[in-house]
Amino acid sequence: MAENKTFFRPRLAFSRDAGPKASARAAEAERTRQFRETILPHMDGAYNLARYLSRDATAAEDIVQEAFLRAFRAFGNFRGQAPKAWLFAIVRNCFLDWAAGRSGQDRVLVDEGALTAAQAEALANTADPDQDDPEVTLLRRREAQTVRAVVENLPEPFRETLVLRELEELSYKEIAALTAAPIGTVMSRLARARLMLSDMLMPHGEMAGGAAQKRETQR
Repeated sequence: MAENKTFFRPRLAFSRDAGPKASARAAEAERTRQFRETILPHMDGAYNLARYLSRDATAAEDIVQEAFLRAFRAFGNFRGQAPKAWLFAIVRNCFLDWAAGRSGQDRVLVDEGALTAAQAEALANTADPDQDDPEVTLLRRREAQTVRAVVENLPEPFRETLVLRELEELSYKEIAALTAAPIGTVMSRLARARLMLSDMLMPHGEMAGGAAQKRETQR
């Protein structure tokens, strides 16, 4: 006669709300881990942007600290789109808040949910007109070391556009999204910023002399 066997099933003693609390802690730990892996690597770039926008090293630290607090709170709305541009949009908002506090004037901010799923889809369907080859990219990086010394003298918003494009290497469409400006406007600002920067770095006399020397060499 077959013997009936009873399988042992341990009874786990949890309090009534232990499950939800443990689940919430696990979810929070996972969100923190994803935030560190996705957003923290762009901290230096965030400070770089805040430093150039504010022209104040101490203020830049406060701006970045506030930006990362906001970014962490809003990370639940992040959908994997361009993390650097997403963070920079929040840094820019914090800078505008800081600037408004100093001037007492209202400033137009980009929503904290900048680069949402809808915006990311729009960006994906927008061609970036600037596809640089490796040689141009290398040249840009070499020039960046010299550019840094004079960028802060550029007026806003040309300084902001130049920093985002030349130093942080965001695409036109990413800059357009986080500044809420058409790509054409971004391109125009960048062109004017480069021209002003050229005037600062190369006085007209040097430019004329350099051009004459180049023509002489080509003969």
